[in-house]
Amino acid sequence: MSEPLNFNLKNSPNQLIRKFDISNCSLFLKREDLLHSEVSGNKFRKLKYNLQEAKNQKKRLLLTFGGAFSNHISAVAAAGKMMGFETIGIIRGEELGKDPENTFRENPTLRFAASQGMELRFVSRDEYREKDREHYIEKLKDQFGDFYLLPEGGTNAFAIQGCQEILSESDKNFDFICCPVGTGGTISGIINSSEISQKVLGFPALKGDFLRAEISGFTSKTNWELIEDYHFGGYAKISSELITFINEFHQKTNIALDPVYTGKMIFGIFDMIERSAFPENSRILAIHTGGLQGIAGMNMVLLKKNLPLIDVWNEI
Repeated sequence: MSEPLNFNLKNSPNQLIRKFDISNCSLFLKREDLLHSEVSGNKFRKLKYNLQEAKNQKKRLLLTFGGAFSNHISAVAAAGKMMGFETIGIIRGEELGKDPENTFRENPTLRFAASQGMELRFVSRDEYREKDREHYIEKLKDQFGDFYLLPEGGTNAFAIQGCQEILSESDKNFDFICCPVGTGGTISGIINSSEISQKVLGFPALKGDFLRAEISGFTSKTNWELIEDYHFGGYAKISSELITFINEFHQKTNIALDPVYTGKMIFGIFDMIERSAFPENSRILAIHTGGLQGIAGMNMVLLKKNLPLIDVWNEI
């Protein structure tokens, strides 16, 4: 039986990871991954007010978009089931629908989403690019009926509102707040609730400059910067070096890191501290945004490429 979904939870614990001899910097990790086993991290925050709004609008159906290993798809499927919504996932990649039995066998994320009752529709990449166009949304309404729309990745004004609750009063004593960046929603909420004296550093999982405009559209503050040196080639791209780091981090701390977002950020923070990129005596808070469900799927990809596996996935 699933763990109850309690959106009344406010704060997650901060855990000291290491005090570095270099520059005497201290690194803490905010354990947002502990908020819920199936709706964890930033997905918990992004869905909180969206699902409340869906209830207010008396919607019974949630529709959203995502890739084959999407944390967002997994979280919407689980949260929808627990809160009494029907769910539909529009999934990028029509080839995945040609042999659904094989797709579910090879893809733990989609298998889980289907097990939660989510109806999955596999579409071509050309059709998927239409997901933000009004005419396409109207076409989906003709097909599925009235639904509450959750954008890809879950980022909208309600998601930003939820992500503003990540930082608590006790987090004001940190000099730097570090956050992985996907669609820009989580970091926007964090920037909005940060102190002007704090510096918020975003670590994008994607290549490209578009994120600056996205984030600027959700916040008027300027105390933030994107660190674009640790995406490892782009979304879902990883290397043996990153896998080794994630595995060693887990062995030393007993904390699992996902390889797409938080793992890359922590790797980057360690490297920056080693290069003395932070001032002396800096107190650094990194946000663990969850996403651990994706490790099993990533390992299946790594297996096919004869790369080392992330050794924490059986425990999750």
